[in-house]
Amino acid sequence: MHMTEIQKQLNAKGISYTYTEEDNLGSIDFVHRGLSYHIWEYADADEPVGVETNLRFAGRSEELEGNYDSLLAAHIEQYF
Repeated sequence: MHMTEIQKQLNAKGISYTYTEEDNLGSIDFVHRGLSYHIWEYADADEPVGVETNLRFAGRSEELEGNYDSLLAAHIEQYF
């Protein structure tokens, strides 16, 4: 299972979500206050694992690498 900190924070906030895993990459989708959010892991051949997400900017996607699990879990804790 991937993105465990994010999932723990969503559960703590009582936010329903869908977690899917394919090719050892996780995907989280959920709706909060009428807005759809996604957090999708990716792994390109020569790049580190990262995520594409619209969590911080609902109308725009961004790519994050590094400690994205903790970063996004903290964002959920503070703003959701």
